[in-house]
Amino acid sequence: MASRIIRKVNAEMDERLGTQSFLKDAFDHIFPDNWSFMLGELAMYCFIILVVTGVYLAMFFDPSDTVVTYKGPYMPMHGVKMPVAYETMIQINLQVRGGILFRQMHHWAALLFLGAIIMHLARLFFTGAFRKPRDLNWTIGATLLLLSMLNGFTGYSLPDDLLSGLGLRIFYTILQSVPVAGNWLSYLVFGGQYPSSQITHRLYIVHVFVIPLLIAGLIGAHLAVIWRQKHTVFPGEGRSERKLVGSQMWPVYTFRSTALFFFTIGLIAILAGTTQINPVWLYGPYEPWSASSFAQPDSYVGWLIGALRLFPKWQLHLFGYTVADVFWPGFVFPMVAVGFLYAYPLIERLWTSDLLLHNVLDRPRDRPGRTGFGVAVIVFFGLLTLAGAEDVLAHFLQTSQTVVMLATRGACIVAPPVAGLFTWKMCKDLSTAPAQPSEPPEGPASSGT
Repeated sequence: MASRIIRKVNAEMDERLGTQSFLKDAFDHIFPDNWSFMLGELAMYCFIILVVTGVYLAMFFDPSDTVVTYKGPYMPMHGVKMPVAYETMIQINLQVRGGILFRQMHHWAALLFLGAIIMHLARLFFTGAFRKPRDLNWTIGATLLLLSMLNGFTGYSLPDDLLSGLGLRIFYTILQSVPVAGNWLSYLVFGGQYPSSQITHRLYIVHVFVIPLLIAGLIGAHLAVIWRQKHTVFPGEGRSERKLVGSQMWPVYTFRSTALFFFTIGLIAILAGTTQINPVWLYGPYEPWSASSFAQPDSYVGWLIGALRLFPKWQLHLFGYTVADVFWPGFVFPMVAVGFLYAYPLIERLWTSDLLLHNVLDRPRDRPGRTGFGVAVIVFFGLLTLAGAEDVLAHFLQTSQTVVMLATRGACIVAPPVAGLFTWKMCKDLSTAPAQPSEPPEGPASSGT
């Protein structure tokens, strides 16, 4: 009975929309078998979890800056004056059924989402998957990374706790440091002098409506381009620029992708249920004259804090304007990094004069220059992220923060080129090494069918 109804509905839909031909093409679509191609799907599944948990949290969160006196059951905050936004965040964590689980799932999913995007972009970079005709998808991926970082920062800042308030203060200072346009930019974002009574409402709208819609649209565009251009393939037997080897969407890849989806949900749920993250009820409401001990940002902006801490205190006086020392590491450096991220496919195309279409990927060892450069960049940003926690490092190493700052500053200058040159030499040796002869089989050879 059920199968007859399904066939009837399917026939009616096909008669009106021609779904059979589309489904046949979709089920026959070939996906590569290499595990690294699943990083993009991991990011997409994290985004789904973010949307679901975010909808649940939005039902209880009130982005109001109105100051109230806390009278809830959490005694350490009893009688403390705080914004409504922070009060509702405490309620979500300690009073709403499942609130702390959903909030921590939301936070862990955001970190895994960004980590998956970064790993995915790294895979594209080291294998040359950004080359023509997929340079458009590289641009979409880079935009997704930037939007995801911005959305992470806006969500991190919504509770109006002491830790997020410090992050907003740093952001306000960076905007103020821009010559000529600094005051205008800060007013445009904050709606007034910091702390503004409008910033939480603006962050809420951007975090809940604007950026998620942009991310969803870009994910759809990213998938559409992949579907049109087909996937790339690693070099190997039977593979060429015109031939893709892999598994069909149905049934192999569908079950594989479904398993990854449930594994992602399970992993994030386990992390949320067993590993505490961002306990805002311990920080207290934001006070301009206070600072949290060992306050550290999330990893995706740690490199920016490290740059602010390591960059020399350069102040310039030009045409009657003072260019603050924060401007160089806080504004110029991120703009240069973002510009280079977008421009790299064009830079390599001009450098190598490579205008061909590429469907077969590079092995990283066969591109020593690109691989060495990529490793140097990863080491550099890793050291900047480490420098963002230099006060914590100084405490655990039982030394002064100045010593840690000088050491990490020197490492940022020396380590990236050393790591890049070492990687370049290793790739050169691997790519020029003669192939090892295969060992003869043991025992008599057998014929296969």
